[in-house]
Amino acid sequence: MREFVFALEYAPETNAVADILAANPETKIRSLSCHVTSNHLWRVDHITGRQDALDKLTETVANTEYYTDCLARRDCEADWETQVLDRNEDALVLYSYWTRTPACTSIPHLALDHFGDGLIFETGWAGRQYEWHIIASDSTSFGDFQNAIQFEIDETTGVTFLRIGNTTTAASKTAESTLTPEQDAAIRTAIEHGYYQTPREIETYELAEKLDIPGSTLAYRLRRAEAQLAETYIATSSPSTSPLPSSDS
Repeated sequence: MREFVFALEYAPETNAVADILAANPETKIRSLSCHVTSNHLWRVDHITGRQDALDKLTETVANTEYYTDCLARRDCEADWETQVLDRNEDALVLYSYWTRTPACTSIPHLALDHFGDGLIFETGWAGRQYEWHIIASDSTSFGDFQNAIQFEIDETTGVTFLRIGNTTTAASKTAESTLTPEQDAAIRTAIEHGYYQTPREIETYELAEKLDIPGSTLAYRLRRAEAQLAETYIATSSPSTSPLPSSDS
């Protein structure tokens, strides 16, 4: 299998979701599933961030001017729906569905047109950069598809083609840090001052004072950083073959 990785970059005030993510750098969107047919697209996305940012995103994606993954910068008259499947203080799960029209297409539809069925899509969106991973068969040639993307997007959107390679090579690169600068600073400072030592050498409020941020903000940044690092570990390591300890150990 081969993986094609590229990123769309939205200029300010050309994409409402990108504007919200750029104003809230800790907020991220990643796909849980993405499926496409010749006429339809449906997907489920997991969004993490502060409550006010999630509120803004919920309102935006419910707006009639928003179409999930539509590359057009106009009303393309698509039938669509967006539903909130789950919501808590710092996470949101969205289901989106829309029907393709002659004036509106998407990355998955372009991929389907060029490569046929059997594709796997994975996306991650932070700030103005919307990164796509497409996995296709070993015989896939991505050249015409690259040209199609460049043709479909308008002058307000940039595209950067990051890499093409086999999935084994690509998987080895997923260990790269995807922490925001704020999360990185929080967890490095926490380690430096013994926050993760047993017993703990510094309390949360003391660590927050050193970073000059509220304690609630620090707790949120550490929680999100820990979750991201745990996900990266699971994605890049093999399961342990060691037996689990018995309940009376």
